[in-house]
This record gives sequence, C-alpha cells and structure tokens, in this order.
Amino acid sequence: MNNFFRGIIAAWGAKKLGGGCLSTIIIFIVIYSLLGKCNNNTRAATQVQQVKPTLEVQK
Repeated sequence: MNNFFRGIIAAWGAKKLGGGCLSTIIIFIVIYSLLGKCNNNTRAATQVQQVKPTLEVQK
C-alpha cells in the first residue's frame, strides 16, 4: 500500500480510536504497521515449486 494512503488511513483510525495524546500516537503506529503488513506476500506463495515428472502408464 502506498505510504501516503497508509498514513491517511492510520491517522483517521487513530483520531477515531484514540482518547488522549499518547494513546493516539500508539494507535497510529499500530495501524500504520498493520497496514504495511497487509501487502506482504508470503514466501510460500511466491516460491516456484519444482514438480518431478511422473511416468504415465499406458494401458
């Protein structure tokens, strides 16, 4: 996700959920970091799996 939009969404969420100054900053950091992890692909999904060819038995 684009860093600009991550910041906007995290700021909006922190404003809605935060009660005071410190809690708003902590909530902003948590939301910002979680949004950064949303787009990360897992290694298992991006690795190319090698498949051994099997011999087909003809009838």
